Amino acid sequence: MTDLREQVQDVFREVFDDPEMHLDDKTTANDVEGWDSLKHIDLIIALEKRLKVKFATAEISRLKEDGANVGSLLELVARKQNQTR
Repeated sequence: MTDLREQVQDVFREVFDDPEMHLDDKTTANDVEGWDSLKHIDLIIALEKRLKVKFATAEISRLKEDGANVGSLLELVARKQNQTR
């Protein structure tokens, strides 16, 4: 089974149409070309579908705040997946 980091990276590659995209925990929206508020929503929807999680509106907003990064996203998804098990 593919691990969470690989699944999230695959979703990013699809949403941003960049098969070579590489993410690390410190990657932020500012580091990804084209990551605007509309792409953010596309990304959230794609993550929810692929990972079978549901984000609250407040959680979605926090993911775009200063200091939020891919590491924050991974932690949030891991918590969500553990809640559903």
